[in-house]
Amino acid sequence: MLTVNNISAGYGSLKVINALSMDVSEGECVCLLGWAGTGKTTLLKTIAGLVTPDHGDIIYRGENITSVPAHGRVQKGLVLVPEGRRLFAGMTVHENLLVGAHCLDDSEIVKQQLDRVLALFPILAERRHQVVGTLSGGEQQMCAIGRALMSSPRLLMIDELSLGLAPVVVDRLVEALAHVRRRGTTMILVEQDAQLALDLSDRAFVMHRGRIMKSVSAAELVDNPELRQEILQR
Repeated sequence: MLTVNNISAGYGSLKVINALSMDVSEGECVCLLGWAGTGKTTLLKTIAGLVTPDHGDIIYRGENITSVPAHGRVQKGLVLVPEGRRLFAGMTVHENLLVGAHCLDDSEIVKQQLDRVLALFPILAERRHQVVGTLSGGEQQMCAIGRALMSSPRLLMIDELSLGLAPVVVDRLVEALAHVRRRGTTMILVEQDAQLALDLSDRAFVMHRGRIMKSVSAAELVDNPELRQEILQR
């Protein structure tokens, strides 16, 4: 589904990812592991079209989308849930969710997507007319994921799923994402909790200083804590 080929990108003169390559198969869930500052968020932003690469190509479903703007990638089914959620705090839950459906022209499809999201996160149905800025952190994260799902993504990227959230909320999010995966959605996760990321994923890409250092099955890392500790300490 996705091939990132020899990508280099950053912010002005600061280069964050360098000659990075990776691939993701359709229906797969992969996670990006590595210390803070290794370029995980920049990689997701580059794939999403929010950071322009200096070099390399991004191939999505057989099409070179390196020059496609961010909104065009959303229309093609490639969607990012950003770190910090980036919701419209003064708007209601309902309004924020509808923002996620801006690329859908059919009102019936929008309604179907909204029904699916509210069924996935029942608390959002209860809070539907509540201003997002008054929600708890966990409810806001559900809203951010729900907004992304409104566009019927084929590839869903989530930056820091569990950051700052209570374990019971994280469990609900994991359950919801498992349901989304069963519907065939491909995923890329950045998650500070390596064990949680591995539990959700098929494969892990280990990043260091802006490069992919290793690709390994998630099951191998789960079953081998010594290997996990070794590669994450590099």
